[in-house]
Amino acid sequence: MNDHSSTPAEAVLSTAGTRPVIRFERLLARPPEEVWRAITDREELKAWFPCDVIADAWEPGAGISFPFPDGGPTLTGKVLEADEPRLLAYTWGDETLRFTLTPEPGGRTRLVFTDELDPPIAARNAAGWQVCLARLAGESSAAHAWKEFFDRYTATFEPVVGPQEGPPAGH
Repeated sequence: MNDHSSTPAEAVLSTAGTRPVIRFERLLARPPEEVWRAITDREELKAWFPCDVIADAWEPGAGISFPFPDGGPTLTGKVLEADEPRLLAYTWGDETLRFTLTPEPGGRTRLVFTDELDPPIAARNAAGWQVCLARLAGESSAAHAWKEFFDRYTATFEPVVGPQEGPPAGH
């Protein structure tokens, strides 16, 4: 089942805080309880998240590790907030990810996803999350989609937050 969004698929960049935040909003065709499972269940995360997610528990203070495939780095994090099935926030390396789930009519969920990050990786991450969130919504992206998104975000974000870094070497 494909989820369709009545909101733009593009990331919105905010520079109001101490670090930039990229924000996505999606209207998903599943109820909050199912979306919660998709963002917390290790097996379901494998379908859309960019790396493995191993959480000690989904409660504040619990540790999380994020091993990347093919011998990539393993990031660590900590659960900051967890209010099932409404809010989940945790650190992902030096970044802070936040998922806010709001029930919508017809058994749907409005997902607001934010990534607080360092300025040079805003375009890279926005492009990556756009692809990942499409997968979460049951949509597929062409293999070259990331590069197209990255180029667009770089053009939009560089004047605001400065030069943008591409993917890590070898990707």
